[in-house]
Amino acid sequence: MSEERDQRQSVMLAAFEGWNDACQSATNVIRHLLGRYEAREIRHISCDGYYDYQVSRPMLCRVTGRPRIIWPQTTFYEIALAPDLRIYAQLAPEPNYRWREYCRQSLHIADEFDVDRIVTLGSMYADCPHTRPLPVDVSHDLDECGRSCDCGANDGEGGYSGPVGIPTVLDDMAREQSFDTTSMWVSVPQYTGNDDCAPATLALLRRLGGEIGFDFDEGDLPSLADAWKAKASMLLRCSDQLADYVHHLEREWDRAEEARKAASADPAQAERLVREAEDFLKGL
Repeated sequence: MSEERDQRQSVMLAAFEGWNDACQSATNVIRHLLGRYEAREIRHISCDGYYDYQVSRPMLCRVTGRPRIIWPQTTFYEIALAPDLRIYAQLAPEPNYRWREYCRQSLHIADEFDVDRIVTLGSMYADCPHTRPLPVDVSHDLDECGRSCDCGANDGEGGYSGPVGIPTVLDDMAREQSFDTTSMWVSVPQYTGNDDCAPATLALLRRLGGEIGFDFDEGDLPSLADAWKAKASMLLRCSDQLADYVHHLEREWDRAEEARKAASADPAQAERLVREAEDFLKGL
């Protein structure tokens, strides 16, 4: 392998519609990149054998006036970013069947294009306020996933236990095949509905840029994020009950943030703040 190839970073992003994609926030990261950069389709995985068509239904569309059935499928793209950074993107509905075989096909394509790092993207509904930065959890090792998993819950020892989606399965199989893996999950306020959440997509995009060392073109995402926040704030003005709930989330978020800041400077103070937060929540 040449020295130039050794110095070039090759990353595959993967995002899946469905359970792992609250408000389409994860898959919209890839759609944003496809819209802002030069990209081309390079591979597909056929839908046959992987999808329940009563769940992932084929779509009827018209091309030059003629009807055409579009079947669910996995598409891989090459996205041109920089000479020393190759990005491949996998975009698909979450398969219904044969996940291990599906992941083996995905990793075969990654290996074909000399990918050395796989980044899975996900978004989940959570108890977080839209008035604060949306949390993005990042894990570089499935064994250390903690909150950085499909539903955000932890067991008593700090590690997640529970149902997982295709991103976690792909992470696990990629790690077994010696790929570097990174899992990124953004939390979306569950009270805001299921419309596209631009702040969550923007938070994932910025965190992804920090992970791979690239400043992405954000396009109109910041303005869309501001509009989304304004719409969410309007909901609070229409419901005192919802406003009280969000204020509670804000207080909880602020206490957790204060504890995180204190932890780096004074572990004893951090422990006290955690106890205070727990007492506060018990009193609600």
